[in-house]
Amino acid sequence: MGRATVDFPMYSSEMPAMIQIKLHNTRTRRREAFTPINPGDVKVYVCGPTVYDRAHLGNARPVVVFDVLIRLLRGVYPRVTYVRNITDVDDKINSRFMETGEPISAITTRTTQWFHDDMAALGALPPDVEPRATAHIPEIIAIIQRLIQSGHGYEAQGHVLFAVESDPNYGKFSGRSAEELIAGARVEVAPYKRAAGDFVLWKPSPDELPGWDSPWGRGRPGWHIECSAMSWKHLGTDFDIHGGGSDLIFPHHENEIAQSTCAFPGSHFARYWVHNAMLLVNGEKMSKSRGNFFTVAEVLRRVPGEALRFLLLKTHYRSTLDFTDSAIAEAKRELDRFYRALEVHSAVMPADEVPDVFLSALAGDLNTPAAIAALHRFADAALAGDAKAAASLRAAGSILGIFSQTPSAWFSEGIDQTTLHKLVTARNSARERKDYAEADRIRSEIESRGIVIEDGPNNSYTLRKR
Repeated sequence: MGRATVDFPMYSSEMPAMIQIKLHNTRTRRREAFTPINPGDVKVYVCGPTVYDRAHLGNARPVVVFDVLIRLLRGVYPRVTYVRNITDVDDKINSRFMETGEPISAITTRTTQWFHDDMAALGALPPDVEPRATAHIPEIIAIIQRLIQSGHGYEAQGHVLFAVESDPNYGKFSGRSAEELIAGARVEVAPYKRAAGDFVLWKPSPDELPGWDSPWGRGRPGWHIECSAMSWKHLGTDFDIHGGGSDLIFPHHENEIAQSTCAFPGSHFARYWVHNAMLLVNGEKMSKSRGNFFTVAEVLRRVPGEALRFLLLKTHYRSTLDFTDSAIAEAKRELDRFYRALEVHSAVMPADEVPDVFLSALAGDLNTPAAIAALHRFADAALAGDAKAAASLRAAGSILGIFSQTPSAWFSEGIDQTTLHKLVTARNSARERKDYAEADRIRSEIESRGIVIEDGPNNSYTLRKR
């Protein structure tokens, strides 16, 4: 995938000196000023999806968070190389093949396209490089060989494993004790392991599943080694930022660090580690068994992608985000207000730089709530007649990846008359049976589509666009 070309508002020629980006570094457990290895080319790696099914809401949050970070970095530095991988060899993919009989290549091709479509609907820019695990088998084998030669890896019964006791720094990143490391890794108890916490670098693969020839026989890579190989290939042994969800801190990122620093002595691997917190649905962990599991595609059938993106940014990335119907409806209402402020001045709006007050908020560890508060202040002034404030609103919104449409397009989006009729009918039925909670929920869903429902006497009602 080629480098994305996007026009960003110019901040100023002095931008790198004026705005200091600060990020919470998981490695050091504190907020630090960001100083890249090479200011001429900032290098970022973010763990991407395992492509076996539709992306869910939890998958969307890191994509949107790191999209904003990339936009901010590109406004400060002349070049940013953004790498986000695709894991296309995995036990979950193999299980889907065994369940359906569909060829693995067809599964991964289709689900990768789904992922691209869903993330594009959220306004996320494509990465500069999107490596696939299956295209990096030579690099994976090369790193494993280096680990074996240096005594950090060993072969046992067709497997190759990393010896965690060989790395005195193992566990420091996640801050876990030896007992916690073993319990948290959910390690497979196997007689060929030297220690219970040792993890797989390479494992045998039967004929019916994907496999590649290697010095240790036909097999496939372990999960963790893939990212070490892909980041090495495209960013080198040392790069600036590694990102992902907080659920990856252990074991995935702990193991990445161990593999990479042991394979390349003297390497620091990633200098800054940035992790977003998890997402809840109605206050609970999202799961199919609870009936609160939602894919991005399902949500996009109800609300515009920009509304979902905005909701994902309203909560600071290191705080848990709770997805609810009322929250997504409120996100849509806020965007309606912003677009109204832009609409007032759309004919005469001047170009403008991104205001320092907005940038300072965002540069402070991606403080999107504070940055959004600045947007509301711009909107207040714009609705009071200040065209300069409207221009500031538009320029600032581009860094958050919103306001990608014209106001007229925004207010006409998502009004499907058949769906609207069904929602209104369902709401009327709920009111008749005095299920007012359900009626209010449906009303919020109708309003999230940009439609106001005004109740009248004798169960009459009027619909109008916002």
